Amino acid sequence: MLGLGYVGLPAAALLAEAGHAVRGVEADASRRAAIAEGRFFADDEGLRAILRRVPLELAAEPGPAEVHVIAVPTPLREDRTPELRFVQAAAESLLAVLSPGDLVLLESTVPVGATAALAAALPGAEVAHAPERVLPGNILAELRRNPRIVGGVTPRAAARARAFYESFVEGEVTETDAASAEMAKLVENSFRDVNIGFANEVALLAARHGLDAHHVIGLANRHPRVSVLRPGPGVGGHCIALDPWFLAHGAGDAARLIPAARAVDAATRAHWLEAASALCAAGMGVSCLGLAYKADVADLRESPALWIAGELTRRHPGQVRCVEPMLERLPDGLLASTLDAALAGADALLLLVDHAPFRAVPPEARRGKVVLDPRGAWRDA
Repeated sequence: MLGLGYVGLPAAALLAEAGHAVRGVEADASRRAAIAEGRFFADDEGLRAILRRVPLELAAEPGPAEVHVIAVPTPLREDRTPELRFVQAAAESLLAVLSPGDLVLLESTVPVGATAALAAALPGAEVAHAPERVLPGNILAELRRNPRIVGGVTPRAAARARAFYESFVEGEVTETDAASAEMAKLVENSFRDVNIGFANEVALLAARHGLDAHHVIGLANRHPRVSVLRPGPGVGGHCIALDPWFLAHGAGDAARLIPAARAVDAATRAHWLEAASALCAAGMGVSCLGLAYKADVADLRESPALWIAGELTRRHPGQVRCVEPMLERLPDGLLASTLDAALAGADALLLLVDHAPFRAVPPEARRGKVVLDPRGAWRDA
């Protein structure tokens, strides 16, 4: 398993639990040490329990194996093009240990055509793309139970990939070609991004008319064939915020809706930043409730809440406090507060993430404060 991050380490643990002999390859020595000491993913007791009872070899380099799984990061560059250097580095590291007929599985999210390019760089290997579908906070269960798509550069590679995943996945495993598997993963998250973008645009339009967007959406959803999503402060997480750009990559003006949805996301973040900034400019102290990208997880990747809180702090130093019950320590530059202190002392509350402790705050505890509630979690007041 090349890459022991959010997906690679849980997958390696499940493979070991299923009886495979697994070498976990991680170039970052500090992360290897953290995994060995049980400090990495310390909030996931299920994962820690598996790692305590199954053997998992940790190494800096890959070794000989029948199956090599690449689960390394694929971030976006500043120009919104995919950064594939970690995939390329993983491929280069395999060249010294690869035997003819070895199966190489690419789990990292990639643009269409990347798996074929990987196969060209690894002559003699059977190569397939097997995109992950996981939900932070429930990764082990999702890895076990979710249906999987395996796309082979050749039909034989797809068949071998299917057999491999069926050894530890309970969900249905569907074979296809590599390019279709690549695009299907990107379509899944782009579909969600576009639909969230529509809900957020409805919220922006409702604000222009002085209307409650959540009420309007609730009325619209009474139509039997309409199901508008809940608006919020923007889209976060590694997948939904990035995959649309992977799908649009290289498409030129054929990609119209996806860039528009991404622009709505930027406008949504800016809208809530400006609303909170106006309160700070009026002399108020603002408490930002939540920094994670979604409720009840500690994941900060591409979080709109973190971006808004960071920008608000930069504009109005000393007036902004942040409450994040899922983290022991806030990112540098942010001033920490507790929920009790925020409810007792802040002039305004900006509910960016509807974590369970925030949802449980009663109306009387918020009375007398200015409340900004992008997610509509406190509409009972």
